[in-house]
Parts: sequence; C-alpha cells; structure tokens
Amino acid sequence: MKSVSSVSNFFGIYVELMSHKILLVKVVPNSKTTEIVGYEGDVLKIRIAAPPDKGKANDELIAFLAKEYKISKSQITILQGHTSRLKRVSIEV
Repeated sequence: MKSVSSVSNFFGIYVELMSHKILLVKVVPNSKTTEIVGYEGDVLKIRIAAPPDKGKANDELIAFLAKEYKISKSQITILQGHTSRLKRVSIEV
C-alpha cells in the first residue's frame, strides 16, 4: 500500500482502500467442515477444517473466502491475527 506522504497521494490511497472490504473473522480450527457459522456481533465466525499448524488454517481460510466470494486467493490478505483466532482480513473487490 502507498504511504500518505503528501496531499496529492491521499486521494489515490482513499480510492485504493475503497476497493477493499475489511472483515473481522473469528476462526475455529480443527472443525469437521469448513463453513460459515454466522455473526457474533461484528465478527464473522468461520469453522475451518484444518489445524492451526504452520499456517494451514490461514491458508484454508483464504481458500474458503476466495471460493465464497468467487475471486482469486491473491485478492485476500490477512492483515492482523496470523497466529490468533481473531483476524482482520482484507478482500479486494
């Protein structure tokens, strides 16, 4: 992402951010299936059928969201929470 170094760059960054959807996701790894459970307040709860070992659950989460949104995996980024159940995920739309 570009940095905000001048006023002329600010609008470009704003437009770039407008093309992303930010989701708060609570992941439950080691589940029987990968599925959306529902919302807990503002947090989307997703069961993941992968262990939280060496990023396997994160990879499964990205693949699942890509399939649900019908986009490529490269359009999804975990911004925060790589080693936590609570994650902030960016989806490029």
